Amino acid sequence: MASVRPLISVFSGSGEPVSDASIPLPSVLVAPLRCDLVQSVHRDMAKNRRQAYAVNITAGKTPSASSWGTGRAVARIPRVGGGGTSRSGQGAFGNMCRGGRMFAPTKTWRKWHRKINSTQKRYAVASALAATAVPSLVMARGHAIAEVPEIPLVVEDSVVAGATKTSAAVEALKAVGAYADVEKAAASKQIRAGKGKARNRRFKMRRGPLVVYSGANDQERAFRNLPGVECCEVTRLNLLQLAPGGHMGRFVVWTASAAAALETMYGAGGKSMPAATMTNADLGRIINSDEVQSVVRPALRHKPKPLRKKNAISNISALEKLDPHAAALRRSAAAAQAASAKKRSERKAAKRALSKKYKEQKKSFYAKASAQGDVCEDRTFGL
Repeated sequence: MASVRPLISVFSGSGEPVSDASIPLPSVLVAPLRCDLVQSVHRDMAKNRRQAYAVNITAGKTPSASSWGTGRAVARIPRVGGGGTSRSGQGAFGNMCRGGRMFAPTKTWRKWHRKINSTQKRYAVASALAATAVPSLVMARGHAIAEVPEIPLVVEDSVVAGATKTSAAVEALKAVGAYADVEKAAASKQIRAGKGKARNRRFKMRRGPLVVYSGANDQERAFRNLPGVECCEVTRLNLLQLAPGGHMGRFVVWTASAAAALETMYGAGGKSMPAATMTNADLGRIINSDEVQSVVRPALRHKPKPLRKKNAISNISALEKLDPHAAALRRSAAAAQAASAKKRSERKAAKRALSKKYKEQKKSFYAKASAQGDVCEDRTFGL
């Protein structure tokens, strides 16, 4: 569970906290952290944007082909009929044939999308929101927040609403120490590996800050050109933005009105807040406490399992139990083998040294013999 603070500071455009402008911590920011639920819901939600794809239903099935049957010393695959071209007689239809259909052609009626329980979706969003208020989780996700004065980071509404140009948005993020995360996202841009390069997904980049505001205004035009930065209205919070990739801890920059609206959405006046199953997550301490140990029954003693009989022929440890001298025999055999190998290597080394010794003599003899020529060149054969 996230750590609880009673109040959150509100920062101005100069990066200084505004006096008498603190707001109470929204109750949703102390919701239970359920990473398993966030990952499960994110996996199913991400599938709901997919578009159906399939190969042409007639692809690879257009030739007029039929099998030649058996007895002709060729495979029974259907073959293109006719003549006068190299195509006739070639195999068709099969997935092993050139120009044939694929195995198990893809269909458009595949189960592309997933239904998700609404309660689970709300619980996952609440957990993702609570993770944005834990600095360790935000840093663990890879965000650069070393210069951020406070997590969760809340700024005045005028800081975001007053940014009508990208330069003003950059200055606002620099003032509160959030621009380092934008630079980190910009430096991470690289070409995607795989075929996505040719499918309008050439580059990939890390996520930067998420700016959450309240009400309709034009600040998205100022922030949308910053690499990695996303904007979202507080009533349209999305788990895909709060926990990209199913990983909790997105760095969020809240406006004061958006942070206050969280209590209306998730507090007493809105949906009921999820409660933790355990107040104290230290299960070992609970079990070993005197209160629990004084009322539980003694631990059951299980019957010892019968020893498994092991084959002494294939199991060395079992053989040593039956014959203590077996280990000594094995060591002596290994020593004899090592001595034999050493002696064999010494003999090889001696032979190589002797061959090397007479190598020059062999070369000189061959050179002299080659210079003298063949003794039978005059066809007298030495007679």
